[in-house]
Amino acid sequence: MKRFHAMTFSPIFLQKSKKIVSYPDALQHMQEYTQKIYEKKQPEYLWFLEHSPLYTAGNSAKEHDLINPQHYPTFYTNRGGQWTYHGPGQRVIYIMMDLREDHQAFPPRDIHAFVNAIEDWISLSLKQFNIQAEKRKDRIGLWVIDPITNKEEKIAALGIKLSRWISCHGIALNVLPNLEDYSGIIPCGLPEYGVSSMHKLGVHCSLDEVDQVLCQQWQKIFPHPLIKKQIFID
Repeated sequence: MKRFHAMTFSPIFLQKSKKIVSYPDALQHMQEYTQKIYEKKQPEYLWFLEHSPLYTAGNSAKEHDLINPQHYPTFYTNRGGQWTYHGPGQRVIYIMMDLREDHQAFPPRDIHAFVNAIEDWISLSLKQFNIQAEKRKDRIGLWVIDPITNKEEKIAALGIKLSRWISCHGIALNVLPNLEDYSGIIPCGLPEYGVSSMHKLGVHCSLDEVDQVLCQQWQKIFPHPLIKKQIFID
């Protein structure tokens, strides 16, 4: 595991929204803020938030994978991946970072190394709760084994968009969402796999507790210190 001297590297802003954030507002904010990162007018930025129930389609999504009996709002995005769900009890983390720079944890302008570092961060964080979440070479995200069925299920979905080597969108970690809402889509176009959550695996923790661990484990993967700062006004 890499370790860094945090003061060597510029800090990354961290904001945690206490209220539910509308998806259109989040998209607009990401677009505006990543432009400022590109122009080097603002630091890089992690945003912890929740959305109301909705489905989003990545640039590989197929129409027949959307079922939506709940008639939740749907949004078509330019991020990678296929259909996914967002809702309360899910920790959404939008990651706005400048991949033009050498971050030590991964080479500059290397999307695969960047995604790998993000997955390592989430996996290491889940390990602190005694959850063994693993990567798969042929599937994006993090996967666990259901202790009852012994089948693989996804516990964290990843969808990144790069624009001029500035990242946006990010990861959705299932802490305690309503898993029945996933019935409205074929998650990631993979009907043979289910969806899990920390609560389903018997870890009854709050989002605040998960956030604390995520922040603690961040520094073991990335060299930048996190500085809490309110940027987006809820």
